Parts: sequence; C-alpha cells; structure tokens
Amino acid sequence: MTDTFTTPSKLIDGRTGPWEIVMGLEIHAQVASKAKLFSGAAVGFGAGPNEQVSLVDAGFPGMLPTLNGHCVEQAVRTGLGLNAQINKRSQFDRKNYFYPDLPTGYQISQLYFPIVGEGVVEVEAEDGSFFNVGIERLHLEQDAGKLIHDLSPTDSYVDLNRAGTALMEIVSRPDIRSPEEAVAYVKKIRTILIYLGTCDGDMEKGNLRADVNVSVCREGQYAKYKASGDFSHLGTRCEIKNVNSFRFISQAINYEARRQIEILEDGGKITQETRLYDATAGETRSMRSKEEAMDYRYFPDPDLLPLELEQAWIDGIKASLPELPDEKRRRLMADYGLSQYDAVVLISERAKADYFEAAAQDTGSGRRDAKLVSNWVTNELSARLAADNLDFSESPVPASHVAELVALIEEGIISSRIAKEVFDHVWAGEGSPRQVVEARGLVQVNDTGAIEKAVDEIIAANPDKAAAVAEKPQALGWFVGQVMKATGGKANPAAVNDILKARLGL
Repeated sequence: MTDTFTTPSKLIDGRTGPWEIVMGLEIHAQVASKAKLFSGAAVGFGAGPNEQVSLVDAGFPGMLPTLNGHCVEQAVRTGLGLNAQINKRSQFDRKNYFYPDLPTGYQISQLYFPIVGEGVVEVEAEDGSFFNVGIERLHLEQDAGKLIHDLSPTDSYVDLNRAGTALMEIVSRPDIRSPEEAVAYVKKIRTILIYLGTCDGDMEKGNLRADVNVSVCREGQYAKYKASGDFSHLGTRCEIKNVNSFRFISQAINYEARRQIEILEDGGKITQETRLYDATAGETRSMRSKEEAMDYRYFPDPDLLPLELEQAWIDGIKASLPELPDEKRRRLMADYGLSQYDAVVLISERAKADYFEAAAQDTGSGRRDAKLVSNWVTNELSARLAADNLDFSESPVPASHVAELVALIEEGIISSRIAKEVFDHVWAGEGSPRQVVEARGLVQVNDTGAIEKAVDEIIAANPDKAAAVAEKPQALGWFVGQVMKATGGKANPAAVNDILKARLGL
C-alpha cells in the first residue's frame, strides 16, 4: 500500500476571517544513560534530594567536564533514526544565564555546530494520511536542577539531581498545523526514541517534554512561507515551555492560538515571549520575554574540544539500528495482510508489535489468522494489561496462548463469544486455552440437531416476533441472541444463523 501524504489547510474561524496555526516544537528527551553528560554521577528517578550530584554538577571551582561517549552514541543513533544528517564535527557552547538551579551560571549546549543536522519524520494523521515534519537539528545539552517551592512559605529549595543529565533537544521546522498534528508528531518521536532505546519516553517523570512555539497568520500566508522560506509571512510566535503530556499539548495550543487571534482581531500585537501552561486553569500565562541567542552570550566552551566523529563509527551505529516503526508498519502490512490502521496500532509499542508477531507466527499447523490475532492483541489483551498497569513485555498471558486461542476459533472448537470466557480463565492462570476448554467443557455446540431443537422452541414461544421477521429481517438478531442464551453461548453462531433463516423463510 502506498502512503498517502497530505498538505492540509488548517483554519480557525475568527470574527474577521479565517486564521492558520503554525507551530514548531522543541522536544527535550533525556538520554538513556547511567551517567550524566559531563560527569560520572548516576542518573535515576526516585533518589533523595542531591544524592546524585558530583562536584562537576555542583559547579565547584576547578572541576572540568568529561564528555560521556555513550551519550554521543545515543545522539548519533537518534539522528540516524530520524533520517537526519550526522555532523562529523560538532562543538559545545556555553549558554550563560543565572538561576539558582544552575550552579555554574551557564548551561553546556550546542548552538553553532550541533551533532545532528536536518532530517525528516513521517507522521500519520488521524484520517490515516501522512504528513512530513522537517527536523532542523538535534543537539546535546545538560539539564538544569530543580527548584522546590512548596516545602516552605518563605524559602525555595534546590535539588541538583537532574543537573548535568544529558538531554537531546530535537528542533522541528514550523511544519505543524494543528493541535492534533502536534500530538501525532510528539507521539511519533516518542515511539522512534523508544524503538531506538535512546530515551524511555516517560513523560510523567519529565524524561520527555516539549516546548511548543505557536503563531497564527492569515489564510494563505503559510503557503507563501513554504514557497519563499521567508518567515515574515508567519506571525510572531510565543513559546509554551515544558509541556509533558499529550492532552496538555493539545489544550495549550488551542488556548494559545485563540488568545493570539483575539489580540490581533482587537488591533493588538503579539509579544514574543515564553509562557507556561496552567493545566488547572486551562490557560497559558506569561513567564518572561523571549530571549534571543545574543541574550545568552553563547561562546565555545573552552574546557571541551570540538567533537570529531569517524564515518566508520557512524556506519557501525547505523548497521546496529533496529527495525524502526515506519519499516515495521510497511512489513506487517505486506507480510500479514494487515490494514494500515491495524499495523499503526501495533507498531505504536515495540513490545506490542513483537507480541503480535510471536502470536501470529507458525505454530506447527500454519500461521494464524493475522487479523484475528491483531484484534485479540489490540483489544482484549491491551485492555487487561492497561487495567493492571502492565506492559506487553510483562504480560501474564504468553503469545503462544493467544495463538492457541485463535487456533481454537479457527478450528470451530469454540466461538468468539466462548473465546472471551476462555480468555478470562487463561488470564486468571488456569492454564492454556485448550486446557481451560477441556476442563470447563466449553466446546462449541456444532450438533445441528441440538441447535434446531433450541430454534424451534424459541420460534414456537414467540410466534408474533417470528411472523414480523419477514418485514423486519434485522429482527433476526433477537432470535440469534435467544438461541445463544438457551445454549449457554456454546452454539455455533454460523449454524444458528443458517437454521434460523431456513425456519423463518429468509
């Protein structure tokens, strides 16, 4: 199947006419590493305040940073996964600002020469079409600490456990046109990072968060920007900092776009600034005026030499990449005949896709019905795992049991309705599906004589409804339900339908 790409027009109706939203996102992803970017201090969630802080992180005089090679490898790995250019020469810069959770008075980042350059990400929209989001750059930088304001009415406390933690900042181009596209883009980036193993994507812990740059412009101005590359066609942007959930990203964009449109329609001007999203109030609030690069007085870090990478080393990382989501989606569609929708749902989690393939593979009597396996994996099993807060890799029901359950349905031993009851017992740890069916006598009734007897009894007890079926054929469903109820849900549904239609003259 060929992917369908769209360039949709995203419009919001204002009092004075339609407006377009234009967005670029900066995603901050914590690098999956046991140590920080420039020190050997441990990285981990849940440690006590200031328990994971080295002298380098604390900014003690004379302490020199030492680059963590694993973090560099993870950044290159991510860049390759984003189909981006890997820069064999990059440089670390000092970004100067003064805040209590930044002991050195500067953050080590990359402005002029990032480790990863331009790339592109293919994102699926809600309607099943695709749109591309350009990646402008990915750079490495160290995180700051954390200020805690709710432990005292008069004082703020500083926890430096996060200080120096390695971050990858993934900067997109202004190619995102709606809240839904923004959420889809962040989900896609998160999925890619998890597949690559370069970030765990845990938004609740702050390991993945987004700064959303929102602007609005009149209809047609975005097309002019795309044609010319001239940013003057776009409106003044405001940056919403550190949004850490998909729901909040959507809500923040909706509010901010409306806020800007109201100001412009009232004759005002948008001030470029940094804002925070207040989830309780459902609104964005001004934090500070937006700084430019000159305000941070960037200059090359004198303690760190330029980073030089060898092409052979980059090629080795590229050769080790796993099958990525887009590749896996296309293969599942080609190899298993799945629809695009089913394949997209499965590849949203690597463990889910792996589980599906294990269940759908040959079990000695031929490959299972892939669509049926997909339904069981993405519906019943997914719901049970979510209810118990479990991942697919932690499933108490092995993939072989789902394969066996589907085989029982295919062989006509149980119906889909009975299968749900069997699954309940399998989930409870009573054994494999075949063991449960044998122990509890849940074999589907295929004896047409027994089914005919139940059908005749129900028709005889409901002559008026039987007579009405000729005029309302959809009423047949009521009879099917009654027969299934009378047989304890064990009757073969296909046989029930055939016998009822024959008896009722349909």
